[in-house]
Amino acid sequence: MSKLTDNLDANFQLFIEEVRESGQLWGLRYGEDWVVCRSAEFEDADVMPLWSAEGDARLHCVDEWADYEPELIDLEEFLDIWIGDLDEDDVLVGPNWNAELEGQELEPIELAKALVELDA
Repeated sequence: MSKLTDNLDANFQLFIEEVRESGQLWGLRYGEDWVVCRSAEFEDADVMPLWSAEGDARLHCVDEWADYEPELIDLEEFLDIWIGDLDEDDVLVGPNWNAELEGQELEPIELAKALVELDA
């Protein structure tokens, strides 16, 4: 059962807490392709949704994403490599989007800051 709700701030905080604790996060992947979709907030922007739990990621493997599978991303690798690559490609991140694909959309560096701040 998903812990994600319609409280987008709570979902974001859950993402930060769980990723810090586990050292891992999840995206959706099919072969070499990762799920990236259009932003609901920003015109001409793409967003890569990410989750703090495999089960929540798996809930989104339906419809146009039915062929995708949750893929583990190590937090250290995410901070060292992914953040720069996503920023360079102008892709936002969407931590812990709920079942309606609602959630925050952030610059990758903002997510990185939240993950490494001790008092966040």
